[in-house]
This record gives sequence, C-alpha cells and structure tokens, in this order.
Amino acid sequence: MEEQVKVKVDHLTKKFDQLLVLDDISFNVMKGEFLCIVGPTGCGKTTLLNSLTGLYQATSGSILINGEPVDLKKHNVSYIFQEYSTMPWLNVEENVAYGLKLKHTPKDIMKEKTERMLALVGLTAYRDYYPGELSASMLQRVVIARAFATEPELLLMDEPYGQLDIELRFHLEDELIRLWKETGTTVIFITHNIEEAVYLGQRIMVLTNKPTKVKENVMCEMPWPRDIAAPEFIALRNRVTDLIKWW
Repeated sequence: MEEQVKVKVDHLTKKFDQLLVLDDISFNVMKGEFLCIVGPTGCGKTTLLNSLTGLYQATSGSILINGEPVDLKKHNVSYIFQEYSTMPWLNVEENVAYGLKLKHTPKDIMKEKTERMLALVGLTAYRDYYPGELSASMLQRVVIARAFATEPELLLMDEPYGQLDIELRFHLEDELIRLWKETGTTVIFITHNIEEAVYLGQRIMVLTNKPTKVKENVMCEMPWPRDIAAPEFIALRNRVTDLIKWW
C-alpha cells in the first residue's frame, strides 16, 4: 500500500521585514508519521510550526495538508504549546471536552470520547478537579487528552515537556507514544532536547541556524520503548548532536 503524504512543505520562505528566518525549506510528512524537528537555539523551529498552522503567512512557497492549502476550518489540526493551556475555570472533564464542544460534537459522542481520553491518560478519578489542584504532570495530561479527543489528523507539539523534570518527561513521552500508536495521528514534535527527539521520533529533521534550511533527515528505526543506555541509541544521539554542533 502506497504511503500517503499528509503534509507537504514546498520551498517555504519566511521573512520578518528584512530578516530571513526560513530559507527555501521543503519536506514531506507521511500520514501517521512521528516527525521530530531539532536545531540550534533560535533557529526558527517555532516559526516553522506557526507557519504550518497558518498563524504566520509564508513570504513564498506553500504548505499543503492532504494536497490542499492549510485551512483550520477544514483540516483537523491540534497544537500543544510548552505552556499548560488549560482553562482554570473548567474542571478536568470540561477541559478535555472543550475542543469537542467547539466542534459542536453531539453530547453522547462528546461524553464517550471524553470518557475514553480520561481513561487513556489516567485522569478518570480526577475528572472533577480544577487545574489549580493538579500537578505539572497531570496538567500536561489534560492538555494531551484534549488534543487527542478531537481525533486530529495532525498534531503539532512545541516543546511540550520543556519545563518538566526527567522522570515526568519520560513518563509522558511513553504515554504520548502509546496514544500516537492507538490513534494513528500524524505528529510533528519540536524540541531542543536531542535525547527526547531520539526517544520519540521515527524521523528526526535537523535544521541549520538562521537563515534556516533543512540540513539532514535522520531515520530512527529502534522499537519502543527505547533504551537510552543502548549503544544504538547513544550513537544516534551523538550523530544528531554533531549535526547541530556543526551547523
């Protein structure tokens, strides 16, 4: 069966006044793929992600989802930021259901999908809690559950675990992989953490410094869960580190 291109970025260039940030970037993301994007600090990773959502208008080039220009009214795209974007006046259940409510999902289906996501992220017992009563790990689980509840065809993640300690981060990364496998969602995950990229990604796209180009794509075919102490893991992590070091 032929693989389907979910996202096609073709000769994307983005300038802010005279500052060239993204310079003629082209790449495809296949349906169901987990792509991690890494690069030097300040290289324009978030600018690239914001361009994918249509938040930034491309100076030139094109971005297509399913062969069509990005249209968030038509394409089911979810975005998870580094900050915990929960609504403090809504409880956990209401936060998870929020995206479904915006899409005018019928109440019985909304209830069913919300229940499923609460169970998947282990928050059923905390459904009536409010964000102010939750730990950092639980808050991020709420955000992830809300994103997956709408069954997005594309999930964009921008440094979602950057503020968490290592133990929590690994736990949530394992949870993310489990949800991704179960749902088949296409994921584009931006991180400055090379170990995280090697732990999660099927493919790692390495960017150069500004003006940003695609330097290299590195395939990561190790099975999950991945052992960060395994020689293969360490070798791949070092390879990606060297690619960024010598941008």
